[in-house]
Amino acid sequence: MNHLLDFSQEQLADWLGERGHPAYRVKQIWQWLCVRRVSDFESMTNLPQTLREELAGEFVLSTTTVAKHNESADGTEKLVLQLGDGGRIECVLLRDGQRRSICISSQVGCAMGCVFCASGLDGVDRNLTTGEIIEQILLLQRLLPLDERLSHIVVMGMGEPLANLSALLPALDMASSPQGLGISSRKITISTVGLPAAIDQLRDHATLYPLAVSLHAPNDELRNKIVPVNKNIGLTEIMQAADRYFDASGRKLTFEYVLLAEVNDQLQHAEQLARLLRGRNALLNVIPYNTVAGLPYQTPSVGSIKRFREVLEAAGVNVQFRQRKGDDINAACGQLRRQTVVELKTQD
Repeated sequence: MNHLLDFSQEQLADWLGERGHPAYRVKQIWQWLCVRRVSDFESMTNLPQTLREELAGEFVLSTTTVAKHNESADGTEKLVLQLGDGGRIECVLLRDGQRRSICISSQVGCAMGCVFCASGLDGVDRNLTTGEIIEQILLLQRLLPLDERLSHIVVMGMGEPLANLSALLPALDMASSPQGLGISSRKITISTVGLPAAIDQLRDHATLYPLAVSLHAPNDELRNKIVPVNKNIGLTEIMQAADRYFDASGRKLTFEYVLLAEVNDQLQHAEQLARLLRGRNALLNVIPYNTVAGLPYQTPSVGSIKRFREVLEAAGVNVQFRQRKGDDINAACGQLRRQTVVELKTQD
């Protein structure tokens, strides 16, 4: 059985044409999936019964099951999805005023090795397919009432998105297409630890999605410890690739910085970070760390966060400190998946 969500609209039109069905059925099928939010072919009642039967005989719309579904008091919902081959990934729905944002995964696990992140503790198993990425988006959308729609997508879940561009970009193109979810491409952000060659590859894509580069350290010595893949790259190359990308997109630079107590939250780090960003039209998102069971890293104190912010603002850095959401449901990347894996091992 083929995953329908792995088929582009052009491929689906070809499949329909080979069976004598008009191409406009493609639009109807995607309207059922994206607008009416159905999860089976039989519910697509404006399709001929014979076509619905053909589709059901050839395709599946879902290859995942919900292994765990946690809801936070602040409205955040986090799902652990079990894939057809037994692997597990995470995705999150966040509610903030009128915004309905989702965070999705691009890989099973992660190979980047960021020392504070639960996603990469067991390495990477494989890339997700386009269908598995779209499936997360549609599944999270179904958590909303019909009078609400997704407004933002962030590819900041499990995995390094730029290591799986061939599957990711078709999924995001569907999300931004008027025939898909119709989410503005400006509201779809790809987060990366910084892979210069892949950043340049992304720059050549037809749609230039906003890119967020996760720094986590203001110098190579510290970043090599926090983000081990940096040893093979270096901040200079990453910043140059980011500059090239954002010059092409014409949009503000965005950088992410997870703040770890007594690791990268000192005044000297804030001063170095300000120098690194000097001269760039940049937004810096600082994210106080969500603690992960089994890892030694802690959330900085309120005082440390305040002092760090004051140094950056005094240097003229455009900085925002992201509000942590979902602490009570292990919403940080990889936490809930790791918890379910531990539970399974305990049961065994």
